Amino acid sequence: MTTMDKVNAGVNKVYNALFDKEPLNNLETTTLFTLIFAGRQNIAALQVLYNHAYDNDLKAIIKEAHDNQTTWLVDHAEKLLEKNKTSSPSLSLPCHNLHQSNLDIPQDARFSDHEIVLVLSNMAKASQMAILAAMHQTYQVDVATMYRNVLESAFDFNYRLLQLALKKGWLPTFPKIEH
Repeated sequence: MTTMDKVNAGVNKVYNALFDKEPLNNLETTTLFTLIFAGRQNIAALQVLYNHAYDNDLKAIIKEAHDNQTTWLVDHAEKLLEKNKTSSPSLSLPCHNLHQSNLDIPQDARFSDHEIVLVLSNMAKASQMAILAAMHQTYQVDVATMYRNVLESAFDFNYRLLQLALKKGWLPTFPKIEH
């Protein structure tokens, strides 16, 4: 996106915020509800994965996914619902403490760091597809902007996750195809 595109997007956002006050439609509200439900489940899963991880670099990237991606999205989606006088879903999951030191979980009862990277990768891909689909179904500029910001951050996260997996040798290997 060029600087001019960003300026135009900013001007359009301000214009729509001042003059276009249409409430969320049913599809947009349902999509936000769904994202909040899935986000809360992902937060719980990320907390458990964090506690299973042994590698400090992996713990850092899981914490980033927890704090800067998933929790951020849930908070913003809840604010958008609140702004439109709609209450958030009542799904409440227990909060798992993020333990700084490695827990003594038997090897056969925990995820390995290699498995955690694969789980994170699949979670990230599924989340991005859901966000992209949600973005295509909204007419609200502030909602679409939130989705765009999430996707930009998610693409960055995926790149860093890939770099970590390559560095640590956690990616699956595929046999070479002969032509």
